[in-house]
Amino acid sequence: MSEDMKPVGLGTLMEFRCSPENECFNDCCRDLHQTLTPYDVLRLRKNLVMTSQDFLKKYTSLHYGPESGLPVVGFKPNPETGHECPFVTPEGCSVYEDRPASCRLYPLARAISRSRETEVVSEFFALIEEPHCKGFNSKTGLTVEKWISGQDVKKHNDENDKLISLISLKNRILPGKLEGPQADMFYLGLYDLDEFRIQILNKKFLKNIKIPDAVFKKILTDDDALLDFGIDWVKLMLFGIQPVFGD
Repeated sequence: MSEDMKPVGLGTLMEFRCSPENECFNDCCRDLHQTLTPYDVLRLRKNLVMTSQDFLKKYTSLHYGPESGLPVVGFKPNPETGHECPFVTPEGCSVYEDRPASCRLYPLARAISRSRETEVVSEFFALIEEPHCKGFNSKTGLTVEKWISGQDVKKHNDENDKLISLISLKNRILPGKLEGPQADMFYLGLYDLDEFRIQILNKKFLKNIKIPDAVFKKILTDDDALLDFGIDWVKLMLFGIQPVFGD
């Protein structure tokens, strides 16, 4: 853990407030090296009414983990703007309702661990105290738990935890670096959802999966369901794990 991160519990008082009155307002949206999860991309491109391909091409850059080979998507760097977020304005975030999970939680960082025996997920939090941030020492009386509940982040965390579980599964079953086609499958099924949906309409694409009609209809219209299916598809293609569909 870095020196500017302090472990905290849900009951810890969080004397912090972010508002336009703060002299540092929007500073945390600059000098940014923002990694985007698949669910972040889903929410942002829907907010902007863009296809996944158009969003990814215009706003993001792609690289691959040097040891894992996993695709890593982040905002496209722009030195001319001081590497600021493409959606920050003088008034604040222009996509606030669909901002990424890390933006919602700031100045908290979140990590999880999952028990292999019970599958129970445990959360851990740390407070990020960066010199530029002047939001601290505000007498809000809020605990960490109350701060989190006010950021509407549960759905993001639930979806992002599925990604973490998938990566953990990959590390156990397929350690080492993914080969090019394997990484391409990961990117297609999790990030480029519109293209993934187009491919699904090709019957040969799904020849190894028997999908109930109700599930098939849902993934053609519901992006959240499509992302869930993308995770299942990656598990099948990379690890040979057949998906289990509920009623």
